[in-house]
Amino acid sequence: MSTPISAQQSHATSVLRQYYALTKPRVVQLIVFCALIGMVLAVPGVPSWPDVVQGALACIGIWLVAAAAAAFNCLVEKGIDAKMKRTAWRPTARGELSDWQALAFSIALCALGSALLWFSVNPLTMWLTFATFVGYAVIYTVVLKPLTPQNIVIGGASGAMPPVLGWAAMRGEVGPEALILFLIIFLWTPPHFWALALYRVEDYRKAGLPMLPVTHGNEFTRLQVLLYTFILFAACLMPFIYGMSGWLYLVVAIAVSVGFTGYAFKLWRHYSDQLARKTFRFSLIHLSVLFAALLVDHYIKY
Repeated sequence: MSTPISAQQSHATSVLRQYYALTKPRVVQLIVFCALIGMVLAVPGVPSWPDVVQGALACIGIWLVAAAAAAFNCLVEKGIDAKMKRTAWRPTARGELSDWQALAFSIALCALGSALLWFSVNPLTMWLTFATFVGYAVIYTVVLKPLTPQNIVIGGASGAMPPVLGWAAMRGEVGPEALILFLIIFLWTPPHFWALALYRVEDYRKAGLPMLPVTHGNEFTRLQVLLYTFILFAACLMPFIYGMSGWLYLVVAIAVSVGFTGYAFKLWRHYSDQLARKTFRFSLIHLSVLFAALLVDHYIKY
């Protein structure tokens, strides 16, 4: 009797792992982290207990809707994912979960997250989060990605929304500070993603996606990465210029921006897949350290 029960438990665990994989955990964790930064910066000084509770509920709601968007993305792109080494392992690409299972899962997460945000946080946050879902899962995934090499630039607006969602969750409005954070992530997204696309270009070519390295070539893409890091550098100084942060943030922002620009410059001058990978990985460090510095500086300030 123990063997069938053990087999059933193993199968149930495997299915749960497949559903969890649909949510793209690493991506969603970064989204929630950026939203949390927006929440913290929206509250002057040390947050009260009600602020902590509201922030926690907002994080859960945003996580659920972001996970729903990721699951929908996996469903829509299952054919493309199956052709690419980076994504061929996904449950939808491997046929381990059916279309209906993935769709029902996405709908359930989106509905649950939206309800939580509406009733426990505020309607503005719910509508902004739902708009982000539509922007990523429908406008970017279905329309822009297969249509234009500028897909990641236009679609990056959805990925830049988390700090705005966090700010709205605590303030019930969207302030200029939130828009500055939005701008930083919006400008960070193209060089971050194109660094990845450079060393994954054959995957995108096989999948038939018009990513910039496929349509305009390696050299042009490298130049775009470099130019975007220059613009991003300027945007990263705006929190200090606007008065959102102090000298600690400024020093960190300059340091990581110099690092990102340095990687982009080396990538432009002497390309290699290994250097493109390093540039992509450093871009993740850049954003994480930048926002962590904002967080620390915020509490030093108060």
